[in-house]
Amino acid sequence: MRPGEVAAGKVHELAITEQMLNIALDEAKAAQVSKITKINLVIGELSGVVSDCVLFYFDFLKKDTAAEEATIDFEPVPAELRCRDCLAEFALPDSLWICPNCQSSSIEVISGRHCYVESIEVE
Repeated sequence: MRPGEVAAGKVHELAITEQMLNIALDEAKAAQVSKITKINLVIGELSGVVSDCVLFYFDFLKKDTAAEEATIDFEPVPAELRCRDCLAEFALPDSLWICPNCQSSSIEVISGRHCYVESIEVE
């Protein structure tokens, strides 16, 4: 991929990175801070967000902003599931969407879909 190109499957990360950066810049401006040093981002296992792509776009988008020298710290959150039949809660085992307790496939996601800015660090 050449600089400036956006891969069709990676537009998701571009939009997320733009939104994340805008949130951080808006918060820094509201706090009258001129330099962001770190953005702490929480990414759920099932969010579909690829951290390497976020970093790629962030390096491009942060130029000439208060976040120009900032880094991103990713906090991964594992997926947590619940069986609708026996109500057992469990982690996603080997990408099988089956309850390890009763073998039901009636599963709901209770955690791991989110992606959000947890905090920003400033100077």
